[in-house]
Amino acid sequence: MTGNPSLATDAQPRTLTARSITRRRAAIVSLVLLVVILVLTVVGVSNGSFSIEPSRILATLFGQGERAEEFVLFRLRLPASVLGILVGAAFGVAGALFQTLLRNPLASPDIIGISGGASVAAAFGILILGVSGAMVSLLAFVGAVIVALAIYSLSYRGGITGMRFVLIGVGFAFMAQSVLGYLLSRGDVREASQALTWMVGGLGGADWQGIAVLAIALAVLLPLVAVLAPQLSMMQLGDDVAASLGVSVHRTRQGVLAVAVAMTAVAVAFAGPIAFVAFVSAPIARRLVGGGALALVPSALVGATVVLTADLLGTYLIPGASVPAGVITAIIGAPYLLWLIAASSRQSRAA
Repeated sequence: MTGNPSLATDAQPRTLTARSITRRRAAIVSLVLLVVILVLTVVGVSNGSFSIEPSRILATLFGQGERAEEFVLFRLRLPASVLGILVGAAFGVAGALFQTLLRNPLASPDIIGISGGASVAAAFGILILGVSGAMVSLLAFVGAVIVALAIYSLSYRGGITGMRFVLIGVGFAFMAQSVLGYLLSRGDVREASQALTWMVGGLGGADWQGIAVLAIALAVLLPLVAVLAPQLSMMQLGDDVAASLGVSVHRTRQGVLAVAVAMTAVAVAFAGPIAFVAFVSAPIARRLVGGGALALVPSALVGATVVLTADLLGTYLIPGASVPAGVITAIIGAPYLLWLIAASSRQSRAA
């Protein structure tokens, strides 16, 4: 039944050693990324027209700063950094879940139209209904969920296959762009400018109330990710193997999709559809960790790093002009998408 018993007993320690190495490497990568995020946060909150020395940041955080330092830190800069960390982590985890579950590197919420659905709903609210603030975030959340349900319903044929889900999602992404163009053509210049600013995505609208709602949402969703992660890891071996190991494939797939959509929706609702963060975070994290690991924690930390870096570059790259983080991530992500398509083409020809 088991072939050569000595080979089986030799293979088991090698497998355990490989897992141990991967876990150790994931821990090291996560620690390094945490340090990078801390450095980016300190740089972000200390620099600007009113500089705060890094040594004064800690004192101000503990209530020993001057009134001007407290205003700049707590009202202007720290909310943006905290929001960047939270939305970056949410996009990173959501992208990792989509790409792993659908086994397709293009399966990112901004590629398959879920972020586009949020943008359409937000633009409809701003340009047609005349709403602003929290109502725009709520509409964006609802738009993302509706588009995700539509993609799921249309791609379901006794189950979900990655390619069909992605192709239908890409179709929805194009439809969203068309609807956005129509909505923008109907609004006046000021409203269209407001909608365009939101649709690009950035950290300019950060406030503690929104951050609290986002943090609560992630506090609910991240434990669900932790529960589903072991089953998702087994599904990487194939549906039949996962089912033979006791995984309820259909129920796990629905649960992972629901959590990934919810994480995308809450992130888009509070920072707009910051392009390509979900798309690039998981591949970068997997390459850093190696071993084909799911790498959810490194993916979240890479997402936070990308958003904070983009926000800093957007703030200081062009003197006198502030560029939204979404523009910077699009500049970074577009070449990666082209490289991915070219690499896939080479692999197809080689096969």
